[in-house]
Amino acid sequence: MTAKNWAQIIGLTCAAFIFNTSEFMPIGLLTDIAQDFAITEAHAGTLISAYAWVVMLLSLPLMILVSKLELRKLMLWIILLFGICQILSSLSEGYAMLMLSRIGVACTHAIFWSIVSPLAVKLVPHSHRALALSMIVTGTSIAMIFGLPLGRMVGLTIGWRMTFLGVGILAFLTFAYLAFSLPKVPSSGGFSLHKLPELLKNPILTGLYILTFAIATSYYVGYSYIEPFLKQVAHLQDNWITATLMIFGGMGILGSFAFSKFYPKHPYPFLTTILLCVTGCLGLLHLASFASPTVILLCAVWGMAVTAFNVSLQAEIINKSPLDATSVSMSIFSGIFNLGIAIGTSIGGAVCTYLSISEIGYAGAIIALLAFLYWKKVILHKLKKAQTA
Repeated sequence: MTAKNWAQIIGLTCAAFIFNTSEFMPIGLLTDIAQDFAITEAHAGTLISAYAWVVMLLSLPLMILVSKLELRKLMLWIILLFGICQILSSLSEGYAMLMLSRIGVACTHAIFWSIVSPLAVKLVPHSHRALALSMIVTGTSIAMIFGLPLGRMVGLTIGWRMTFLGVGILAFLTFAYLAFSLPKVPSSGGFSLHKLPELLKNPILTGLYILTFAIATSYYVGYSYIEPFLKQVAHLQDNWITATLMIFGGMGILGSFAFSKFYPKHPYPFLTTILLCVTGCLGLLHLASFASPTVILLCAVWGMAVTAFNVSLQAEIINKSPLDATSVSMSIFSGIFNLGIAIGTSIGGAVCTYLSISEIGYAGAIIALLAFLYWKKVILHKLKKAQTA
């Protein structure tokens, strides 16, 4: 890749870092937000669930609405609006204003994650597409390691409003950088609603979407409750819980590197291997919790495998989509993934309530195992059949 290519992909990676930091930022600030507006933490928690539902429901319609826009212009507008909504969040005089500004952020999120991967692969030579995708995922992993803890630290030190303000300022800086470095990238053409049934008739794409939902659901059955699991079941101290979660995110960087190294040459064996890893990590979570080193090691492997799976699936969806529908295909992926987050979190909560928090890994593993069998028996067969056709 040329220096210009690197500069462009680094800019998009920074944007991915900011968007992912923002998505989960309220998790560490709920107590302060609730106290500031004199509401319960459960009430404040609707900031998170509403965000996920907006992304799930609006990813596709918003992407269809803007599908004719040139991608550089669209990306810059999205980042600018994202920054404005963050500033509005920091200035919120009431909970309703904060909720509205977060819904605005969710709308920009829905479009950003629909276009950032297709844009990244269009900016680089074909031989470096896997590297470009892995860089975008690296931004997500870095957000999990540094973005969320840093946001919480700022919030605890000088108030939650300054955290939102800081993200807004970073968004404006990223906007300026990308305005300078991004070239014009034409869209693949408008996508009208009447083309959607044709897109969903693609058996490989629909299979990949089903797999996306199943793995996202299985992942969030366990991951949504990993902090109390590590505390109550694995009996880790608070500092080790923080370290384990940072290791989990950090291993995502290794997962994205493994993707760029192995996926281009051996895509389907690679996907099969990481699906097995995800299933195995969930199934062994309870057993590993009896010793601190084993549960930390398992979380490290889990973090690497989930990240590698996520970026591999995005690559497959882009590769199997019509040229004029890659962004729309990714918007469907984003919506389905967020549906998996909501359903997985609900299932995990039910397991904690009616069974035991120690069982979340087993519940997630059952779903992941079904997803693995679906991959082996259905999707892989269709992919190999398409290759020989």
